[in-house]
Amino acid sequence: MSIIEIITISWVLSLDAFTVAICKGLNINKSVKKCLIIGIYFGLFQAIMPIIGYLLSLSLKRYFISFAKIIATTILGIIGFQMIREGLDKEREISEETSIKKMFPLAIATSIDALAVGVSFSFLNINIITSSIIIGVITFVNSSAGAYIGNKISNRLGNKSLILGGIILTILAIKTIIK
Repeated sequence: MSIIEIITISWVLSLDAFTVAICKGLNINKSVKKCLIIGIYFGLFQAIMPIIGYLLSLSLKRYFISFAKIIATTILGIIGFQMIREGLDKEREISEETSIKKMFPLAIATSIDALAVGVSFSFLNINIITSSIIIGVITFVNSSAGAYIGNKISNRLGNKSLILGGIILTILAIKTIIK
């Protein structure tokens, strides 16, 4: 597989994280540092998950992949519904939390596809370390940008932006079920 193909796969893998980062960016107040932290979480998990998938493929293969989609769908759906509920709450306080407690479920949910890519890379004998680094860096950049974009949208739309973000996450969950 060429470097261009790995970069293309990396960019495609980063799209879910980019979308979720936009939604997370809706909750932060003009903080470039928090946008970068969001990018670090997503980039790090996107880099680690292909390695885990690569290693798991040696023993669990198809069983793990089908189970992983259920986990991702559930997490995205729950978070999406919570965002819609928060957006409808007229007295909500903006949660700028980027703690591991808040970010871990999002990072896992957005990196399930990367886990599956790691499994496929093992069958293709692709260098998993180099590929994972590329995946992580591209996801970091896209997710940081997504959080920043989400923040700019939020400044204009207020609570409506949370409802929009929740709807987007719920659609991603439904898309994962249908897929």
